[in-house]
Amino acid sequence: MPSPASDNLAPADTASGSTPRTGVQLPRMARDVPFAWLLLLTGAIAWLASGALVLEKLQVLADPNHATVCDINPWISCGDVMKTPQSSVFGFPNMFIGIVAFAVIITTAMVLFAGAKLARWYWIGLQAGVTLGFVFIVWLWSQALYVIHILCPFCMVVWACMIPLFVFVTIRNLVQGVIPAPAGLVKVLGDYGWIIVALLYVAVAASIFFAFINVFVGTSGY
Repeated sequence: MPSPASDNLAPADTASGSTPRTGVQLPRMARDVPFAWLLLLTGAIAWLASGALVLEKLQVLADPNHATVCDINPWISCGDVMKTPQSSVFGFPNMFIGIVAFAVIITTAMVLFAGAKLARWYWIGLQAGVTLGFVFIVWLWSQALYVIHILCPFCMVVWACMIPLFVFVTIRNLVQGVIPAPAGLVKVLGDYGWIIVALLYVAVAASIFFAFINVFVGTSGY
């Protein structure tokens, strides 16, 4: 008799890379091992960037005049961003959220590498967490560009990691049936995941260019 938990597991045959019921080939990034590598790389890089921000924040708290390693000019400065209300939205520095959240991503990658199968509720929880994180990052991006007018390089590293993380966690959950969706939509997203990521990178780069166009064209007075 099949285990009740079997419906909560990813329906893919990770060895063959196809769904057992249809035999349809899964997109590469929806398979456990490639997906685990994506989680590990994005999670580790973002975790290190968050850790660097934590260390710099502690230095700033100890010495308000401390110059962080990314205080380059008036437009690129982690230290100046840390002094804004947006850097502590929930009453404590945002980077502490990253330390915990990206540790979960790294742990998930290790579990997949070990060959474990996770229940559907876990993937739903991960999707919710990554989606909220992506929305939060988009808000911080908008604040940096249009309100604070200062860029934080370490924050931008986290932005860069969150884009493929959100896109491919969503695609993985759609392809594996965790999130119900029309087959046509699932196929399109599964086939064009990296194009979606590239387009989002282009959109972010373009938004930075136009928000700081005076700096790029040399008319900022700096």
